[in-house]
Amino acid sequence: MKTIIEPFRIKSVEPIYFNTPEERRVILEKAHYNPFLIHSNDILIDLLTDSGTSAMSSNQWAGIMQGDESYAGSPSFFRFEETIQNITGMPLVIPTHQGRAAEKILFSILGGKGKYFVSNTLFDTTRANIEFSGAEGVDLLCEEGKHPTIPAPFKGNMDTEALINFIRGKGAANIPLCIITITNNSGGGQPVSMANIREVKRICSENKIPLFIDACRFAENAYFIKLREPGYADKPVPEIVKEIFSHAEGCTMSAKKDAFANIGGFLAMRDEQLALKCRNLLIITEGFPTYGGLAGRDLEAIAIGLKEVMEEHYLQYRIRSIEYITNKLIDAGVPVMQPAGGHAVYIDAREMLPHIPVDQYPGQALVGALYLDGGIRCVEIGSLMFGKYDEQHKLIPAPMDLVRLAIPRRVYTQSHIDYVAEVIIEVFEQRNAIRGLQIVEEAPMLRHFTAKLKPVQ
Repeated sequence: MKTIIEPFRIKSVEPIYFNTPEERRVILEKAHYNPFLIHSNDILIDLLTDSGTSAMSSNQWAGIMQGDESYAGSPSFFRFEETIQNITGMPLVIPTHQGRAAEKILFSILGGKGKYFVSNTLFDTTRANIEFSGAEGVDLLCEEGKHPTIPAPFKGNMDTEALINFIRGKGAANIPLCIITITNNSGGGQPVSMANIREVKRICSENKIPLFIDACRFAENAYFIKLREPGYADKPVPEIVKEIFSHAEGCTMSAKKDAFANIGGFLAMRDEQLALKCRNLLIITEGFPTYGGLAGRDLEAIAIGLKEVMEEHYLQYRIRSIEYITNKLIDAGVPVMQPAGGHAVYIDAREMLPHIPVDQYPGQALVGALYLDGGIRCVEIGSLMFGKYDEQHKLIPAPMDLVRLAIPRRVYTQSHIDYVAEVIIEVFEQRNAIRGLQIVEEAPMLRHFTAKLKPVQ
């Protein structure tokens, strides 16, 4: 098979600023060992997130110039609305300035003390918005998803037996929503099968629990279904996408992922009464329902990006790119999530750094080491991000301690990715020298964004 080439040409570039390991040591210390607190000019390869960091196409930039900035009734909104309706089949579309704003609106209305939101795995802002409402978010990940280095085709699936038992134990009346995250970001960017979505829908319907999709990476998930699930190899991606959404009553989306946009998101649904409540809260917090905190130009860029992301040459290149670096790391013995996910490489920090106790945050320690060695910025998805405290203020660790290197869409070339692999392998070979960290200062929620840490003496 011939080399899979980038399905685009580069038209504009921006500089990378180089620095030395000695300079990075000072920078990391000043940033309190938290990559979120490092200035972007001090980063060589920025893999902190794929959210809002993608390169937009020439068509998207042209659309930006056509954006209509009318306060109400902008034609840009109606193009945005029609695109989402056609893709999801959901008639009611509510724009928001980003995904967490959609989550805030939804869970403010449906949440509250004594309620539970069940999911395959909730990501950080989703869980935070659920907990802020007083409710509890519950992850019911399938068993295969709990073993990072053991391959399985759909490790993002929900454990349907656990879902049935949870509903029996808590009562369907106390579960206002079931949420399937596609792909499963906290679970290693792993896909969810159509069979699993269908079965979750059946269970939810029997118990009168609405099913929503967290659709940030819907196109990547659809392409995995095409590649791995029997009966879908010959189906076009848009058709698979329609089938995914046909099983849901609604969805939230950050358009900063699978729409290539720098900002934006939306809520889409079928329930008119819920949509009315969401729009009322939108007006208070985000803006008028035809712009929802976004400029008309952003609505145009999102509408175009949502179509571009379903092009199969792009998806083939995208999935193969992640697989390329994952396989390089596997060959070098680095413990990574297998098989490759859709948008990121996930290193199993707990396995790579067994000498660092979980309460010294091995994932965050590895994040710092990768920055020191190669100027790479990435993020911990583990006990710093998701850990809790018990009544004695002892850490309750996350199920896994992963380090995510999220690859922005259409930004980096193969030589950049080869460099990233070389840095990871070099750090892996020197892993015994990495020291753990302790928290010096933290916020009560989403602490990983602003926490200050220092090396354990």
